[in-house]
Amino acid sequence: MKGALVVISLPGILGGMGGKRSDTRQAILEAAYALFFRRGFARVSVDAIAEKAGVTKRTVYFHFTSKDDITAAALEVQHLSLMAQYRSWMRPDAGTVQAFLAHLFDSLRNWAERPGWVGSGYSRISVELADMRGHPARKAAHRHKAEVERWLCEQLQGFGSQEPARLAQQVLIQIEGGMGLALIHGDPSYLIAARDAALRLAEGDAA
Repeated sequence: MKGALVVISLPGILGGMGGKRSDTRQAILEAAYALFFRRGFARVSVDAIAEKAGVTKRTVYFHFTSKDDITAAALEVQHLSLMAQYRSWMRPDAGTVQAFLAHLFDSLRNWAERPGWVGSGYSRISVELADMRGHPARKAAHRHKAEVERWLCEQLQGFGSQEPARLAQQVLIQIEGGMGLALIHGDPSYLIAARDAALRLAEGDAA
């Protein structure tokens, strides 16, 4: 991870395209995500993406039909990287739902404490495009958050949750709320409060 930005690991994902074309597409997606993450969707132009990627605007349009297309593709690839990040925070030896959740939220807090942290790119772009429900980036964000919830459900079930689907939904609400407030107030301690709330929910699930 570079600063607050999760490093996108694209070569293996895009390797099927082969050769220079794959490298160029990779550079465009990395440039786009980095710019969208820092500046937001509306403030980033295709010209800016081309400049950061070190290619011409014509080359960008050779690989993608529009900025919307670039955004959706960048978020879909970033989804794989972020899911790998969540899995890296796993503790197979956690033993209990409570231990799993405590480690997960502590990892999120450590992430939020990094210099320059600006929250979740998916949540931020969804807010930015709140009035555009059909936008490809909104759809990519929906798929990502749904996959995170499914992953949480699987982990919670594995650690013995009585109602893993319900608890996963509740935990995801704590994650999103904690990260959102940590960003708004510039205070990662909101993720400690979110952890404590999640642990209380886990106690109720076990009762």
